[in-house]
Amino acid sequence: MNAYQIEQADTLDMVCRHFGTISPQKRLALLSQISDYLLFRDAVDAFLREHFENTCTQNCYQSRVSACCSREGIITFFGDVVVNALVSGEAEIKGLATVLQTPNTGFKCIYLGEQGCLWRIKPIVCEMFLCEQAQKEVFGLKSWADKLWQELKRREKLYRWPDRPVLFDDLERYFMARGYSSPLMYLHNSPGLLRVKKRARERKTSK
Repeated sequence: MNAYQIEQADTLDMVCRHFGTISPQKRLALLSQISDYLLFRDAVDAFLREHFENTCTQNCYQSRVSACCSREGIITFFGDVVVNALVSGEAEIKGLATVLQTPNTGFKCIYLGEQGCLWRIKPIVCEMFLCEQAQKEVFGLKSWADKLWQELKRREKLYRWPDRPVLFDDLERYFMARGYSSPLMYLHNSPGLLRVKKRARERKTSK
């Protein structure tokens, strides 16, 4: 296992171990907390299936030139791991844990299997990535779809961009309050995102 796999595996194991200690009522409360985000992800998934599925499958996945699914090329937030673990079954979690313990000698992201991404709710960075060529092909014919996409990108920030209270920040804080730590807690560790928080606080106090 390389460093990337270790931090991914350790975070997944940590999240799942914690979920094994909480009551069904607490798990339901966490599911309720992410319910709005799951509705957003359903909307994104429906949009991509309708407008980009054929283009991306043919031009990227099958041709093996993917820029978003290249080896160790994905960024996973801690919130991604929490959300996916909450909604995944035992077999799905075991599948992720297994690939993270397997050397990645292929050309694809370690999470990419024969049937596509192994995550039930894939990382948000992956979900919201559209290469320029795909956008030109689709939005060149359907300019109105571009407006829908821009609205989805705006909504995405409401969950992970910490210039206001956001879900991914709350999920990190929940685990940190219980003594957990992970390098994937970018909203509490990333210098760039910490600056976003600082500027947001400064704007709020200056009003």
